[in-house]
Amino acid sequence: MPDFKDLRNSPFPLCTIDVIIRVGDKILLVRRKYPPMGWALPGGFVEKGETLEDAARREAREETGMELEGLSQFHAYSDPSRDSRFHSISVVFSAAGKGSPAAASDAERIGLFDKDSIPDDMAFDHKDIILDFLENRAF
Repeated sequence: MPDFKDLRNSPFPLCTIDVIIRVGDKILLVRRKYPPMGWALPGGFVEKGETLEDAARREAREETGMELEGLSQFHAYSDPSRDSRFHSISVVFSAAGKGSPAAASDAERIGLFDKDSIPDDMAFDHKDIILDFLENRAF
């Protein structure tokens, strides 16, 4: 896990990815182990030398055990207040999840949610991202 004290002093926004993983007609969310708490899309920092797509696949595998099929870029989110710890820009992807989901890495547990049961206690701006996705894409 990165040292967040150092990241807060970055003169530039940090690059992250988030993944909307579709499992049938549901969206897979992770319950975070670390602050900020709440349900979230699987995701994290893009590592040096890594493409956005590779970061999305790595984070999905690390947090959920899922492989991604049909990975496609959805949208970028850059509001400086989207993460209370520092300014980050997230490139959001969507994909179908393949395999059996299992919480790992910084995910405490996993939940599958349909469009009518998205939890209110979401971290970051992830509820807005999901609502944007549901409004703009055929599920």
